[in-house]
Amino acid sequence: MAHALSVVTDARLAAADTLAELRSGLLLDAAFDRHAGALDPRDRRWAQELVWGMLRRRGYIDHLLAPRVRGGIARLDGDLTDLLRLGVYQLFHMGSVPPYAAIAQTVELAKQRHGIGASKLVNAVLRRLDRERDELAPALPADPVEALAIEHSHPRWLVARWVARWGAEATRALLEANNREAPLIVRPWGVVREQLEAMLDASGVATEDAPLVPDSLLLAPGTVLLSLGAFQQGRCFVQDPAATLVTQYAAIPAGSRVADLCAAPGGKTVELARTAEYVTAADVSEARLARLQETIDRLDLDHVTAVVADVRDASLGTFDAVLLDAPCTGTGTFRRHPDARWRLRTSDLAVMAATQRALLRAAADAVAPSGLLIYSTCSLEPEENDAQVEAFLADHPGWTLEPPPAGAVPASVLDAGRLRVLPHRHGTDGSFAARLRRGPRA
Repeated sequence: MAHALSVVTDARLAAADTLAELRSGLLLDAAFDRHAGALDPRDRRWAQELVWGMLRRRGYIDHLLAPRVRGGIARLDGDLTDLLRLGVYQLFHMGSVPPYAAIAQTVELAKQRHGIGASKLVNAVLRRLDRERDELAPALPADPVEALAIEHSHPRWLVARWVARWGAEATRALLEANNREAPLIVRPWGVVREQLEAMLDASGVATEDAPLVPDSLLLAPGTVLLSLGAFQQGRCFVQDPAATLVTQYAAIPAGSRVADLCAAPGGKTVELARTAEYVTAADVSEARLARLQETIDRLDLDHVTAVVADVRDASLGTFDAVLLDAPCTGTGTFRRHPDARWRLRTSDLAVMAATQRALLRAAADAVAPSGLLIYSTCSLEPEENDAQVEAFLADHPGWTLEPPPAGAVPASVLDAGRLRVLPHRHGTDGSFAARLRRGPRA
């Protein structure tokens, strides 16, 4: 048995290599696609559960490891620390993995990547944790914010912000929501919901209702989207309700000329294309725009044009409506991007806010008289949301905040005329949006 386990599985190698890419600055989705793209669907799903799950529980795993590594885990090589974290996650959170396999595979990985000394350390630490599993209940700090941060694996500074804003119980609910696996939700295109449901059922895919958006469908866990006929035939696309609600809140009139700025990966572009006469989808990233172009081609969107452009530098003309889905800290999408919580720094809020201000000013110049500007983010932070809107309105007296038409979105996601979707309250990702109306030209 020991000999059989001396070859590390491809899925575990992909997991370790993905985490190495994260440490070099690559984002999780791109890193995982690079290293797990060639795996068969079952192994890819297993590797994804391991990587995403470990990142969601990294803080608590470190709390388990710290007293069991002489000198603390901070002294270890970053790659070795990640291997230990992967081993602990397999030991305690992946029921499909026997303890002996979790330990032996992690030890072998450490030996291959760091030598015999490192493998002995990993072996000792994981075996000790396995022996002590029945009495594993490490004391949490007396400080309630610190305890929440460790127990639910989030940076303390962020937990402190949320507790100050919402209180401890609502923050606990948010942290728990962030640690649940994000579901796969699709929107129909060129068919109605019932037709899409029938197509998916014929492919053996069970569906459920999605929160807040009646015509979206939640797919069964483990569904391999790319293999589905409905996806290949351009009859659906992926979108969380928090993103769908932004475009429904926008309530852009049929026949409008629309610009979607910061458009990639493109789900909101598709939604805008349902009623717009045409959509110009701009983004600074050529690579990300390539993904949007694939969607345009797959769904046969002949009235959507993708252009590589930075609205701060290039004039795209004027439009009846402009959506600025601004780059942000992404604190509303932590369940989907668990790496983001560990990358984020307090200084990022100020950097993002400055970028958002500049983009908002530039986007306003692209709105025709009496036109609409919709500002949105997937952040929960006031500096990126309400503060941006209030500052813009103070600097642009010809503009007003205009709530959407009655019934455009559920009342539960409206707050003083703005869209506010919260993971712990609505069971979706988080999003924010404000509809800003330009006055007629004098």
